[in-house]
Amino acid sequence: MVTQTPNIKGKNVLITGGTGSFGRHIVKRLLTMGTASITVFSRDEEKQRQMEEEFEEYLSLIKFVLGDVRDYDRILDASRGIQVIYHAAAIKQVPRCEYHPMEAVKTNILGASNVKTAAIANNVERVIAISTDKAVKPVNVMGMTKAIQERIMVSDSSGKGGTKFVCVRYGNVIGSRGSVIPFFKERILQGKNVPVTHPEMTRFLLTLDDAIDLVLKATDADDGHILVKKAPSCKIVDLANAMIKELGGKGKIVYTGMRPGEKTHEVLVSEDEMNRIVESEDYYDIAPYRKMDPGKTGQVLEYTSANTRLLDGTGIKALLQKTGWLPK
Repeated sequence: MVTQTPNIKGKNVLITGGTGSFGRHIVKRLLTMGTASITVFSRDEEKQRQMEEEFEEYLSLIKFVLGDVRDYDRILDASRGIQVIYHAAAIKQVPRCEYHPMEAVKTNILGASNVKTAAIANNVERVIAISTDKAVKPVNVMGMTKAIQERIMVSDSSGKGGTKFVCVRYGNVIGSRGSVIPFFKERILQGKNVPVTHPEMTRFLLTLDDAIDLVLKATDADDGHILVKKAPSCKIVDLANAMIKELGGKGKIVYTGMRPGEKTHEVLVSEDEMNRIVESEDYYDIAPYRKMDPGKTGQVLEYTSANTRLLDGTGIKALLQKTGWLPK
């Protein structure tokens, strides 16, 4: 976990898409950091009710607001008196975005623009937007819309009225809504075959705690920057094999072919972005174009799920045991 507490104490915080796995987890962390209040903003009334029960003893600090980032007036009202916004609301499932592209545009692009405009209007101190590896060299609608969301957030217009804008970018979070792990586990426990799209497909693997660490680190990052946490990856077929073995599955792996909009490997930092990074042991900090060093161009390969640390079956098993998806 992060060792340095971000500048969040005494602040009023708003989380868009706050009833998702990210929102629930960051609420737990923020409650230990002295925030003045936490506003959970989402369009899912049932998940809000569930969170009210989960955080019943903290309802003096947590406020639930029903709304959609597509509605500018609603997000404008919700962000009044807020100092920090964590913008996590998005349509994330790749096939759904491929089949319903304008719905992804309305939430991921227009919604992000609404959040930014409302934040500037209300003199919010800082906005941290959650992005994805699919935004880098995008080949699908989900990635394209998230790439434009990034540009909206960290464009040169950032900082109007003193509001700072930062993005974080990460790959698959283990066990989250977009993760294949819960799906694999359910199939295996039911004795069914496990569908894998392609034998060479790789994906980054990040724990939910690591994702929250990245977002909290970004709370104090420079305006206009994109932060990326280094993460291991694995072949999806190795992930499936490890889970079948450890869960005693009776089914087998069945190759189904790549779905619409899928890549074989994901990219977290492009070759272009590698020319304007500051690298540390655990992170890449991508500076905006205006800070690009022209003498650094063409020196570094992009950072992908194929050239990061690739976990074998033993490593996959250990990570899934650590996160509670396999028995110890």
